[in-house]
Amino acid sequence: MISHTYAAHLHWDGSTAAGVRSFSRDHTAVAPPAAGEVALSADRAFRGSPERLNPEQLVVMAASSCQLLSFLAVAARAGVDVLAYDDEASGRLDLAAEPARLVTIRLAVTVKVAAGTDEARVEELAEQAHRECFIANSLAVPVEVTTTVVSD
Repeated sequence: MISHTYAAHLHWDGSTAAGVRSFSRDHTAVAPPAAGEVALSADRAFRGSPERLNPEQLVVMAASSCQLLSFLAVAARAGVDVLAYDDEASGRLDLAAEPARLVTIRLAVTVKVAAGTDEARVEELAEQAHRECFIANSLAVPVEVTTTVVSD
């Protein structure tokens, strides 16, 4: 198969009768066949619940997760033993931009590899993974990746 289809179902209920300042931003989403439900809201700055994930966080998380999965795949194909992977991902929303949008996503990756692994090769693989990342390739916002390699 040369394409895949993804579906999600979101649900919100409440009332907007009292105006934009009063309605709940809380909603839920599911993405079959996964069974888990995700509790979502708006960012706290937009009257959302800080205890719930917001769409901007989900975009940053998706970029981070895709980079991880792409990297693990290219490393495994190259025979590189990756022992751990951590990412301190961040995104910046610019409300002054026309239209308002996420303007950067930064992935600060630390990769732990087996002793004796060529660090330059791991960095090359990280760049390859970034080029192959479906999510980064789908976004208008640039995804910047920095990779730090540490050995066991």
